[in-house]
Amino acid sequence: MVAIRVQEAASHRLDEIYRYTSERWGEKQAGRYITGLFAAFAKIESRGVVSKPVPAEFTVDGFFFRYEHHVVYWRRLSNGDIGIVTILHERMHQIGRFREDFGR
Repeated sequence: MVAIRVQEAASHRLDEIYRYTSERWGEKQAGRYITGLFAAFAKIESRGVVSKPVPAEFTVDGFFFRYEHHVVYWRRLSNGDIGIVTILHERMHQIGRFREDFGR
């Protein structure tokens, strides 16, 4: 069975997303959004979310998909599990933030 592993940078981003959403729209909405993200992670293996390869300019081997206003970056780990690398808001400068998080 394939496990979903939330890597350190993604864990930090999830905390930021929860805090921001909670402050802006309340804890109930923050909980729903985070739960939705985890449900999307669980659909990666079955291709229940449409993932695309990370563009060549990122110079990493991985995939991404959109979840509402965020872009989720993930890769297949050496043991076959799925590693959630980072989650960036659609307005963030993707390449710079991705390289920053991927290096953590």
